[in-house]
Amino acid sequence: MRAGEYEIAAHASILQILENLQYGAPLLRRLTLPEGLTSRQIITLLEGADGLVGEIVEIPSEGSLLPETYYYSYGDARSDLVHRMQEAQTALLDRLWPERAAELPFDSRSEAVTLASIIEKETAIASERPLIASVFINRLRKGMRLQSDPTVIYGVSEGLPLGRPILRSELRQETPFNTYAIRGLPPHPIANPGELSIRAALNPATSDYLYFVAAGDGGHAFARSLREHNDNVARWRRLQKESAISEESDVK
Repeated sequence: MRAGEYEIAAHASILQILENLQYGAPLLRRLTLPEGLTSRQIITLLEGADGLVGEIVEIPSEGSLLPETYYYSYGDARSDLVHRMQEAQTALLDRLWPERAAELPFDSRSEAVTLASIIEKETAIASERPLIASVFINRLRKGMRLQSDPTVIYGVSEGLPLGRPILRSELRQETPFNTYAIRGLPPHPIANPGELSIRAALNPATSDYLYFVAAGDGGHAFARSLREHNDNVARWRRLQKESAISEESDVK
């Protein structure tokens, strides 16, 4: 007989209950971790997950937990589930790292996860991730700053949503994560990226894009030159202005 939760049919006999407890499998609970959460946010989810026990003394390092769906039994330790998340991330990197593209502008798995975490925070569209990755790869190769807003946010709020636009002063704020100020990658990941973002970082699309901006449809507009990028930015701002006017008209 194993400890855990068991499903007992209504009106089951004592014998049936005993057989279920002796030979049946305990019920499993499910916890799904969204991609792009910080380790602190994941621990908060674990602390609120029903059926888990024990405390997590130390927040795991950023980027060390693989977001996916995990199953557990009532009474399992939170620390054990964290260990499984870390093992899953290690196993994924063991599989993907040898298949990486040649001549990437970084040398370590930790740098790959750092880039993947930025890709994860930049777009929620899976098909865009290899193209977003190509922009950052191209900028790294040219020695350009990444200029990624999510890195600025992480430096200001440790990854928690700001709930407002980034201030100009924050773009100039000196933090180790502000890629408007530093060159290269931040010192460590800014979130826990999912498998698709890690794949994109290790095998980016082939492009000569150096810029991207929101396109107004949930995706991004990509550009090869600053002039082209500025045109895309102007188009995005017009869309924002038109949307604001439309919302005001709806209120009236």
